Amino acid sequence: MKYLSLIFFMSLLPQYAGKSLRRDGSHPRTFEDIKNEIAGYSDTAKAIIDLAVHGKAQNRSYERLAVFADTVGPRLSGSKNLDAAIQYMFSALQKDGLENVHLEPVKVPHWERGEEFAVMLEPRNHSIAILGLGSSVATPPEGITAEVMVVASFDELHRRAQEAKGKIVVYNQPFVTYGETVRYRSQGAVEAAKVGAVASLIRSIASFSIDSPHTGWQNYQSGVPRIPTACISVEDAEMMSRMALRGTKIVVYLKMGARTYPDSPSFNTVAEIVGNKYPEQIVLVSGHLDSWDVGQGAMDDGGGAFISWEALSLIKDLGLRPKRTLRMVLWTGEEQGGVGAEQYYQLHKENISNFDIVMESDEGTFKPSGLAFTGNAKARDIIKEIMALLLPINVTDVFDNADGTDINYWMRDGVPGASLRDDLSKYFWFHHSQGDTMTVQDPNQMNLCAAVWTVVSYVIADMEEMLPRNER
Repeated sequence: MKYLSLIFFMSLLPQYAGKSLRRDGSHPRTFEDIKNEIAGYSDTAKAIIDLAVHGKAQNRSYERLAVFADTVGPRLSGSKNLDAAIQYMFSALQKDGLENVHLEPVKVPHWERGEEFAVMLEPRNHSIAILGLGSSVATPPEGITAEVMVVASFDELHRRAQEAKGKIVVYNQPFVTYGETVRYRSQGAVEAAKVGAVASLIRSIASFSIDSPHTGWQNYQSGVPRIPTACISVEDAEMMSRMALRGTKIVVYLKMGARTYPDSPSFNTVAEIVGNKYPEQIVLVSGHLDSWDVGQGAMDDGGGAFISWEALSLIKDLGLRPKRTLRMVLWTGEEQGGVGAEQYYQLHKENISNFDIVMESDEGTFKPSGLAFTGNAKARDIIKEIMALLLPINVTDVFDNADGTDINYWMRDGVPGASLRDDLSKYFWFHHSQGDTMTVQDPNQMNLCAAVWTVVSYVIADMEEMLPRNER
């Protein structure tokens, strides 16, 4: 009998050659199987694209954003405007018929710039356009009048440290990339204070300027005096640099009324389309609802927030319900370092194995070129196949390294991540400035971004298996 059993087992070997059996006895799927599954979404992808780009939903994300931005305005962490924005979205998402619309409480920083201005007194009288940097302290009530020392780098500041005491340090660093140059904004006050400066003024982190200062968060360091700090326009930084190189003495008067209050209550805003087979598994799409206190926050990050809402709306409008839950989160407190998202992560990380992918759009919603992705090689190959579904709008590229302050917590723990990649050529013209308004936005480009965001998130949510990942 044992020989008959052996013969029967050997007869099965060719059938299972090179394949391992799952615990449930089924075959693991090959990549060819997965490709065929994704190709089966071609008609669904075309329906999403048609609705978003050509159909009844055409321009909807733009029009929704315009009403929101015009009604609420800028939305600084801790402000009444941000509170109003969150309540606005909570109501709008409920009216849109989305599921599990709710607010998750968090604490966020509360800083206000107050009255601020700067004037060059020598060699001539000139009003300097400034925007105080987030978390900056105020000047004394009478302001600060001091001679200016202009430097082009931290290295120059350290070489000339003996000259800096009692002066206002002006940084005129060239713009290279945002990631490389932003350290002057975040660390400029600390480095100036270390050499005895009384204030710092930082050339705006911008690739183009029309005398426009660009604000942003900055950080103090324990044990280092806290000095007032603000950004100035590229034009004023370059003018003072030219003056200094000629040996001209420059004197500036600076007054800032900034105040930091105790952390304020705020909320991450959540809405879902609940999955019909694996509702506990999550595909997360997101943007941040807070902004700086200048402009309208339409570009940063109204566009990203509203194409995330649009993704759920389009899926609902088409009568689709994916296997997994598609969850939208509109983060709060992103501009202060992703504080709302960090608290969300702490609250939900115990379910990290159920998070299929985390997606964030926070670099504009201009003409899309593809998707940036963080994950292993197998998952990347799957994403490439999904992006091929977007050939009708010619947005098929997959780039390395997803970027998003709010999703980094998850990606560091091995969850696949994605961010929208679009035309950034003008993004830093308007970033964190009075120029970030609806005038920057283009409805046709937002339609395309919404189509990309929706196709990718829906297909991932509806595939039979989660994206493969490397266990931490």
